[in-house]
Amino acid sequence: MSNQKLSLSFYQRQDVVSIARELVGKVLCTRIGDAPLTSGIITETEAYCGRGDKACHANNGTRTDRTETMYRAGGIAYNYLCYGIHHLFNVVTNVENKADAVLIRAVQPFDGKNKMLQRRNKQDVNPSLTAGPGRLTQALGITTGLDGTDLTQNTIWIEDREIAFSESALVATERVGVDYAEEDAKLSWRFYPQESKWISQK
Repeated sequence: MSNQKLSLSFYQRQDVVSIARELVGKVLCTRIGDAPLTSGIITETEAYCGRGDKACHANNGTRTDRTETMYRAGGIAYNYLCYGIHHLFNVVTNVENKADAVLIRAVQPFDGKNKMLQRRNKQDVNPSLTAGPGRLTQALGITTGLDGTDLTQNTIWIEDREIAFSESALVATERVGVDYAEEDAKLSWRFYPQESKWISQK
């Protein structure tokens, strides 16, 4: 199995929905400070587009201190705090000033499971460890302090380990918790493998 780190060219394509679909099966890796490598197979993603998507933080040019990261060129982390509690990890895509991103909602633990259990104060490896956007960031040590991190370096990165899901094996459905987005809430921009148990609960 080859471990190929995704390049900037993967992230800087124009179709955030295709990228969200292709990230399912890739491996999200972290090496935070002196901690050992931790990683998980990405099992759930959601696409957000900065133009014409009311569910996106940066929709139609909305710029705040928080969203400035989204306007940078793709291939960096967009990490923000949800409900003042959960650190959520997004992959910025497209080119500078386009503000597209993919939210990683769940992973299946791979490397460093003991460290992930320790971070989450858990005893067993089961979906409650990393199936959920706030759970996976805690398990992998990702915080808002790592917002803007270059995903081609060695703190947070994503690898292609040749884990593939066929098109028919992937579910495309509505995103979670975006009812405020009116008609855009109905977009089928959430992806996950039909047979996986490592999926967040709505």
